[in-house]
Amino acid sequence: MKTIRIATYNIHKCQGMDGRVRPERIARVLEEINADVVALQEVHSVENHRAEADQSRYIAEALDMRFIHAEARKLHGGAYGNVLLSRFPVDSHHNVDITHTGREERSVLRADIAVEGRSLHFFNLHLGTGYFERRFQARALMEHRVLRAPDLSGERIVMGDLNEWTRGLVTHTLTEELRRVDLELPLFRRRTYPALLPFLHLDYIYYEHTLRARDAFFHHSRLSLIASDHLPLVADFDL
Repeated sequence: MKTIRIATYNIHKCQGMDGRVRPERIARVLEEINADVVALQEVHSVENHRAEADQSRYIAEALDMRFIHAEARKLHGGAYGNVLLSRFPVDSHHNVDITHTGREERSVLRADIAVEGRSLHFFNLHLGTGYFERRFQARALMEHRVLRAPDLSGERIVMGDLNEWTRGLVTHTLTEELRRVDLELPLFRRRTYPALLPFLHLDYIYYEHTLRARDAFFHHSRLSLIASDHLPLVADFDL
């Protein structure tokens, strides 16, 4: 039986809790996790600059992984958005705009990956901070046919920073379609933000009912507590 490890991690532009921007710390945290597929949010990449400024490429090369950077908007001369890292070849990918009028640009990165002959569709999300903004985006996940696209032939895995700390429309929408990774942890250990003294649970993984999540945890290490303002959420799946 094939087991794959996936993770979602909001890296906060590689700015740690000490205020320093250190992509190498993010790469080292991901080395500790050793996941096969990783969804990153808040990644800033400036090409043709020093290596550390191109965060997506720097982290991917440090881990020897393939990467896709889906730009949601421009920031300080670079691309800012979601990134997917993979140890497996990516068959196809595209980015879908789910921006609510008057709010910060947001998008969904979809990547189709074949694992042991099995087609998996990964969706990397970073939703808005506003209540009505998230309600719009919850509907957009269906209206834009993101999760119900006619060309979906395999199983779906949705992960990312949903910015929803109570059960809102995003939670209801996703749980109608998918199963959520549940953590057998005390309530205080299920919180990921901010990393040093977390009091909010913002990061989630949802998956198809036909998949089996064997283990799930937030990665706590000395480095992960300082590298970003979020903690990585990790899950192992048996295929």
